[in-house]
Amino acid sequence: MSNPNRDAATAMRRFGRRTRVPDIAEVPGGRLVDLPGRGRTYVVDIPGPAGAPTLVLLHATACTGYLTWFPALDALAERFRVIVFDQRWHGRGIRSPRFSVQDCADDVVAVLDAVGVQRAICAGYSLGGVVGLLAAHRHPDRVSGLVLCATPYRFQEKLRERAFHQTFGALADAFGPYAFQRAELYHERLPELPDHTWPPGKLERWALAEFRSTSGWALAQVIAEVGRFDSTPWLAGLKMPTAVVITTRDRAIPVYRQLEMATMIPGATIHLVKGGHASCVLAADRFVPVLLDACAAVAARVTSSKAATGE
Repeated sequence: MSNPNRDAATAMRRFGRRTRVPDIAEVPGGRLVDLPGRGRTYVVDIPGPAGAPTLVLLHATACTGYLTWFPALDALAERFRVIVFDQRWHGRGIRSPRFSVQDCADDVVAVLDAVGVQRAICAGYSLGGVVGLLAAHRHPDRVSGLVLCATPYRFQEKLRERAFHQTFGALADAFGPYAFQRAELYHERLPELPDHTWPPGKLERWALAEFRSTSGWALAQVIAEVGRFDSTPWLAGLKMPTAVVITTRDRAIPVYRQLEMATMIPGATIHLVKGGHASCVLAADRFVPVLLDACAAVAARVTSSKAATGE
């Protein structure tokens, strides 16, 4: 089975040689936000048009909010209020003694509380899709819709997958406290805030800095924990409008598993991107238009549902 962390590292090494990466020189700035009882994370809040629905963007493993979503931010902000933040153990996200997907899902609601939003559409990529799924399951009153990109609904299906994740998980558990200590030391050496502007032609350098803002020790714990995720028992119970963006050349998340997930969520629409697991950036010219269509489809259904119920 392909390793998403290794694939992400390979993608970053190839970053400068790909012509479909948008050449920009800035992203919207953000701020560090304290989430009561949880910790502090870096949040970007782009207002969007007056009265626009809110879209929370949840990033992939080994990434930051910026690194997964920077090619799409301007286009999304034309239609939505966009909230982006670094998840636990990533970039400038919350530090905690251990990583759990449940905590990440609850962090979504804490961020919504911090920015004064009652309900939002969650758009997640890979790990972010897993977090979005669990946030919708745990907090259906706060998640109005889902856009799931390159997302698995479970990991341990085939024998080789079970062997990999169970072995990796056991090793990660054994090194857990030490991994947290090493990740903390790494985090303390980071500048307090990430760069959000850079000289022309230096996008690759900025992207590498974002990639390197997450410790390898942290990623080992994240991959071990996420490998235990399985939404099969409750996936069909999700009621909010959902769009599934399938990356049809994905070697990290099998295409058939993305499709299975789409068929298991009632009423989910399917949107295809001819790209691999890093297509959110390396095939942005293909991914972003499909993402916009998927988000618009969910937003329209959310609006229609509100009108029908008189909200």
